[in-house]
Amino acid sequence: MSEAAARPGDGLAPALRLAGIAHGYRQGSARLDVLKGVDLEIRSGEIVALTGPSGSGKSTLLHIAGLMEQADSGTLTLAGHPVSDLGDGERTRLRRDHLGFVYQFHHLLPEFSAEENVMLPALIAGRRKADARARARELLSLVGLGERLEHRPGELSGGEQQRVAVARALANEPDLLLADEPTGNLDPATADQVFKVFIEVMKTTGRAALIATHNPDLAAAMDRTVSLADGRLIPA
Repeated sequence: MSEAAARPGDGLAPALRLAGIAHGYRQGSARLDVLKGVDLEIRSGEIVALTGPSGSGKSTLLHIAGLMEQADSGTLTLAGHPVSDLGDGERTRLRRDHLGFVYQFHHLLPEFSAEENVMLPALIAGRRKADARARARELLSLVGLGERLEHRPGELSGGEQQRVAVARALANEPDLLLADEPTGNLDPATADQVFKVFIEVMKTTGRAALIATHNPDLAAAMDRTVSLADGRLIPA
């Protein structure tokens, strides 16, 4: 492997720091406060489970951490970069260069091969095609798909497609990977297999991760768990 695993607390700037994050939505004349002063720090190399009942605000928190939504108040620091007061262009650049995303549905492009799907983020970031291809092949081998490079999504199983999505999320060597129920669309046996690969890859590459899940067994496999309750995070 070309990447050395980092250890939590290795002296680097936290991959993510949230302080006093509050956010809500208008529902007619009423306001629904979803997040009420969330504080969270994730260190380099640390894998954190995010739990809580449906509707507790897990996806909202991930969207804010992923710079796809702006909090009403509070501060956010990503890999040492204060984010809260940045404009859209700079937020987009930070999202591209420092974050990776894995969703419940893989969202692969059906007309492209596994290798091409994983190459895309690096090409969009302006990397040379040869470098993007080498990185894609390295990552696909890491998730056990080194022999499936030329297969399109329709030729892969659901678990294989999600492993391609994991590889794609790591293409630009993000400081932080965010995942929203990454195995929620898979049957239990396949979900367990994919999650084991996911955790192994994260530990091998030393990337930090915040992973929303309803599965207590999956949460138990991570470094620690935090839970959303009444708009705030508490240790689970």
